[in-house]
Amino acid sequence: MKIIDVIGYPLSVRLPPERQNTLGLGKLTKRDATIIKIVTDEGIIGWGEAHHARNPGAVAHIINTTMRDLVLGMDASQTTAIWDKVYKAQIGSHGMGAGSVIALSGIDMALWDIKGKAANMPLYKLLGGSQKPIPAYAGGGGALGFRTPEETVEEVGGFVEKGFRAVKLRLGQTNKQDIARISAVRERFPDLTILTDANTAYSLDDCRRVMPAMEELDVYWLEEPFPATNTKAYEIAATFSSTQLALGENSYTRFEFIPHLDSGNIRIFQPDVGKCGGVTEIMRIAACASTWNIAVHPHGGVTGLDLAAGIHVLASIENGGFFESSEGCNPLREGPFKNKPYEVGADGCVHPLEGPGIGLEVDEDFIKANPVIEGPGFV
Repeated sequence: MKIIDVIGYPLSVRLPPERQNTLGLGKLTKRDATIIKIVTDEGIIGWGEAHHARNPGAVAHIINTTMRDLVLGMDASQTTAIWDKVYKAQIGSHGMGAGSVIALSGIDMALWDIKGKAANMPLYKLLGGSQKPIPAYAGGGGALGFRTPEETVEEVGGFVEKGFRAVKLRLGQTNKQDIARISAVRERFPDLTILTDANTAYSLDDCRRVMPAMEELDVYWLEEPFPATNTKAYEIAATFSSTQLALGENSYTRFEFIPHLDSGNIRIFQPDVGKCGGVTEIMRIAACASTWNIAVHPHGGVTGLDLAAGIHVLASIENGGFFESSEGCNPLREGPFKNKPYEVGADGCVHPLEGPGIGLEVDEDFIKANPVIEGPGFV
């Protein structure tokens, strides 16, 4: 089952002004993605998603040039050998760092889609998992941003009506505004699991002011107050309250998670299948985390490919946690596909797809109709 072609498609959809969400990263004006198609000589086609990295054209270019040539002719079922070859050639030495890991992630995901289709098995079964409910929270870049406390409560109420029992609020306004929104949601929904994400917009002083309030309001985690590489800041922030610190969506390969395992300051890991190194690598990260009794809550992707793959992974590991559902305005969640990547049930849970591989049927006409829009997605 030889690889005969690899194609990276960068695509974008502009968001209407009234649906542009503001969070710690800025205002989200468009949704970007990079979708990868791998063709084999047996006619089996695999699909994957590499995170757009805020520059989907560049990610696609890496895939369509260097990485394509590295993997052509290789056996598509040999995911470990392919991963190792690309790592040595493009990541371990003189490569493009995180950009190369992201590109490899999409290729690896597409290869696992091929393996599942060849075996006529859904990905979670191929990984040794089982069909089980996965608790989901309402998150994603399009939801629960910088609004008034009253507007936030109303938005959260809509998600609760849909079945969600957990939500993630975005932080990074003023400390008082952030605490006010959390307080309003807790007062209205005393039993709701509240998660928070600062998108690296916090300083240590922000954490010192806000984290004690989080503990009092029973916030389950504070995600990425700082960049993941600022290990000293996480060490200090961990002393401010019992609120758990979370990170991982901007950590690449298991090697970048090891320092956080050793420090003991991070209790929530959030690797992204489309960023951390693909299915092959997220399973390694989960195994490493399990030895420290750390739960893995995968960061949600943009399109249904990354999202559905994350559910398959959660169904296959013993230390899996929440699934991040991409809510708000995201035309790329379902747009590129002929079937839905998942549905949130009345119990607030999702289930892995039962089709072979990742289980999604791609609409290539949608991809062609939505070419990349260059420029930053956050302003």
